Order: sequence, then C-alpha cells, then structure tokens
Amino acid sequence: MSSPLFLGFDLSTQQLKAIVISEDSSVVHESAVHFDRDLPEYGTVNGAIQGPDEGEVTSPVRMWLEAIDLVMERVKTAGVDLSAIAGISGAGQQHGSVYWSEEGEKVLACMDPKRALGEPGHLAPSAFSLPNAPIWQDSSTTQDCRDLETAIGGAQALADLTGSRAYERFTGPQIARIRRLKPELYHQTARVSLVSSFLPSVFLGTIAPIEISDASGMNLMNVLTCKWDDALLEACGGPELRGKIGPEPVAGGTTLGKISDWWVQRWGFDPECIVAPFTGDNPATVVALSAPGDALLSLGTSSTLLLSIPPADTAPKRFTTSHLLSHPTTIEAQIAMLCYKNGALAREQIRNRDAARDWTRYNELVENSPIGSNGYMGFYFPLPEIIPPNVQGEFVFSASTDGVPTLVDSMPPEAHPRAILESQFLSIKSRIAAIMPPNAPPLQRLIVTGGSSANQTIRQLAADLFGMRVYVAESKEAAGTGGAILAKFAWWKAQNGGEGTFEEMSYGDVERMRLVAEPKMEVTQMYEGLVETYRACEERVVEICTRKQD
Repeated sequence: MSSPLFLGFDLSTQQLKAIVISEDSSVVHESAVHFDRDLPEYGTVNGAIQGPDEGEVTSPVRMWLEAIDLVMERVKTAGVDLSAIAGISGAGQQHGSVYWSEEGEKVLACMDPKRALGEPGHLAPSAFSLPNAPIWQDSSTTQDCRDLETAIGGAQALADLTGSRAYERFTGPQIARIRRLKPELYHQTARVSLVSSFLPSVFLGTIAPIEISDASGMNLMNVLTCKWDDALLEACGGPELRGKIGPEPVAGGTTLGKISDWWVQRWGFDPECIVAPFTGDNPATVVALSAPGDALLSLGTSSTLLLSIPPADTAPKRFTTSHLLSHPTTIEAQIAMLCYKNGALAREQIRNRDAARDWTRYNELVENSPIGSNGYMGFYFPLPEIIPPNVQGEFVFSASTDGVPTLVDSMPPEAHPRAILESQFLSIKSRIAAIMPPNAPPLQRLIVTGGSSANQTIRQLAADLFGMRVYVAESKEAAGTGGAILAKFAWWKAQNGGEGTFEEMSYGDVERMRLVAEPKMEVTQMYEGLVETYRACEERVVEICTRKQD
C-alpha cells in the first residue's frame, strides 16, 4: 500500500481550497476554485451576494457544492491518488449557517454517483430550506443581538457564558432573525449546520454534528462545558432549536464515520477513508501554526491575535471586546481572539504621508526613532474600531512632567511610523495579561502571518515589544493545512485505539516555522513601562469618542 495521504479543505468567503499532506504533514498538493472567476454564473462579488435586506450578506449553497465538484476534478487531474486518502477534514468560514430541509438527510443518503454534487436537482434545491447561506459578513441581525443579550442578562453575562457578546455575524442571532422574519421557512428547516459541519455532511452522506471550537462562534454553546445551553437555544430558536441544531458539539480529531459510497464509486476513494469534524478557519489556522503556549498574530487588512491558552486551574477571563473559543484538539484549552478592524489600512495611510511615502522610507523612520516615539503616543482609527469599541479618528498624546499624558494637536511627522506600530501592539500587549489565567506558563513564541509579516522592521519591533521570539509560517494556506492535519489526527488516534494527544501525534512532523526575530530584553522592559501609559491614553480616547456620540 502507498503511504497514507490526508485531505483538508478550506471553504472561505472567496474560494474553496483543497490541501493534501503526507504522513509527516508535508504539503504535497494544493488546488483552489475561485467563486467569482470559476463560477461566475452565481453572480457573487468576492464570493458573496449583498441584500436584498439592508446588511444581509449570503452565499449560494449550490455554488459551494459545484465548487467541491470542480476542486476534486483538479485534485484528481493533478495526479493525486484518491485511493490513498486515509482521512478528510477541513475548515469553513466561521459563523456562516446552512439550513437543511426535511428532505435533506434523505437526499444526502441517496446521492447518485452518476450525478455531480452541484448538478441542478441533485442535492439543491430540495435538500435545503434556504438556498443562500448567511455568512460572516452579514450585519442584519442587530435587533436580534440586543434581544439575545437582554434575554441572558446583558452583554457581559452572555460573554461569560459563551465566550463572546452577541455579534451580528454569529449564528444564534442569524437563526433568531430567520425565525422572526421567515417563520414558515424556519418551521421547514429540519437541521442547521455551520459551514464547517455542512462540508463533512457531504462526505458522510448524513448530517454531521458541529465541532466544539466552531460552535464557540454561535452564542449558543457554554464555552466551558462545550454543551448547548438551553436558555440560549430558547432565546434564539425556541424549544424546537435543540432538535434542529443536532447533537452536542464534538471535539476535533474524532472520527465521525467512513466516507459515503457516493465518493467511493464516483471518485475512487478507499471505503475505509474516515471523515473527521471540520472546524472554523481561525481554529484551523491555530492547529496548523501554533500550540498552547503560542500567540498567533495576523497582520493583514485587519489585525487578529489568536492566543492558545493551555489548560489551567483558573478559567481565562471573558471580555465583551474579545472572543473565547474552545480549542479544537486540546481538551480544556481555549483560544482567545482579539480582532482589530484598523490594521494594515491604518499603517498604509501613515506610510503614504509626506514623511514616509514607501515602505523603505517608512522602515528607516521606525528604525531611527527611539523607543516610545520621543514621548509621543498616537492612536489611528480611520474606521470605527472593534477594540476599543466604536472609536474613530486620530489622537496624539505627549508625556508631561507629572506623568499624565496630554492630548496635543500633532507630533513630528517622522514619529508617526513608529507610533502607530507601538500603539497597535501595545493595545494587544495590554490585554494579553488579563486574558491569560494567572498560573499559565509564559508565552513562548509569536507567530506572525498576513501581508505585514514580510516586513523585517515590523517583525523586530513585535519581538521587542512582546518579548517573544517571532516566527513566520512557511505555508500560505494555513486553514486548509490545519484541516488536513485534523484529518491526520483523527486517523492517527484511530490507529492508536482512540488514545493520544495532538502534541504526541505532531512529534517528528516537518517544521512549518522559521525564526525571523529575537527580542532585545532591555527594549522589552522599556515597553513594559509604557503599558500603563497606553491604557491611560486609550481611556481618554474612549471618553472623547463617547462624548461625541452623545
């Protein structure tokens, strides 16, 4: 027999990617289908459809099915031996939801191997009560979010229970909106899947349970017990939602079952190929790139910190400005997530000013300015921010003799490039200690991804400010790779009688990280001294913006 291969998928907003890895987790093949380019007949823009209601954003479910057909054709044409695939898992864009009709499970179980998944009349439209799936960009559920928080006792009570306050994109409020506005359609819905549980359902031929880490982004699960919460289910979907949402969430790396006969007959898969739970794209990225004790910082258009929190005697704190997710592979561990809307956009606006203009000059200005930007601290929010919430504008502070920062009109132009990096990173640093349990071991590595992770000046400043070694990932397809690794984890556990940890399985895998910056600890200590100054300035910014809104 040939060595086993593992197939991972990443169904993101704009494309479906398939990643094949070998037993040592080396990537051996990648294929992708871009929705707008490869399937233009669905009329999506960046993979989504706006409207018809204000804030409503959806994607056609049949487009996803057709994308699976197309990406599998590309994998097979590339010469991948599908009979060598021993396990399948993957990732889906978080928070999107798929609504199965009363016929859905029967249609899944009776798929015709002579017909493609996306062929009209095969699965769609009869298997789905809602042809288009609400996705993470949807913001039409503001009323439903407020109703949910009121029912549970406020935003903080909901965050304590689920790991997050109510967010417009979360699945619980999406379900509540459909029930409120389309009660007949809701009544006709037999099961609700996340995007991540929709995909394994297609491979199993039966509707798959939802995985615990992705369930954390629904406002429906108790984040500490990893069980559905009756009060949340009742508030969002009434007494019938427990039946529609399916069994209790399952852990990553478990075996859901064998691949359905449709895949064996049509594509030549081994009938013993196992299907494991798919997770969300952020947890899958954590699986691919980090472990408990690591911090993962995405420096893209937005900035996102994913913090793997090891199991601890004291539960991590839950804040209304952050998310807490259950960890997909490590029991009792969690992932804390901080999301910032103003990331690369704000940095690029500073780069384009007279003092910089290009990244080479920008880096020179950063490197030639002192730690703390000569006593200045700048806040840059061209878009309304998530953390701290709803602040917008540009604010500059200067240190005064009494130690209290003073709001000033401007700072020297050459100070802005360093100031924006320091304020963005100090915002994260000021929150990490509060999130981590008091007895948790210190963080070991900072793994940076996204466009700005290629900038060595930014890497070094991050190493110095956070006091951690900085690594970059070799692979650009982290979520799909994480999905393939989850498939391998389920297969590996099955070979070991269901026992073993993710860390034991990963021992000896190919190294997917490259060290790019070492911290200078004397500089780190200087930044430690700026955290309280940052907090004081941030409080002033929030006060100013709150007064303007009032």
